[in-house]
Amino acid sequence: MEKYLSCEEVAEKFSVKVITVWSWIREKKLKAIKTGKMYHIRPQDLAEFEEARKTK
Repeated sequence: MEKYLSCEEVAEKFSVKVITVWSWIREKKLKAIKTGKMYHIRPQDLAEFEEARKTK
């Protein structure tokens, strides 16, 4: 089974608040799966998010 990341884990990784991660999800910048009241982020979706924000 694939390991999903929580919003708290993503927030810690980027040194931002959880509300910022929720905002990224609502603005469709970061893909997430919602189960109940919680969001879960797949590692490959987080990698796409990072890749899309790289400076060139």
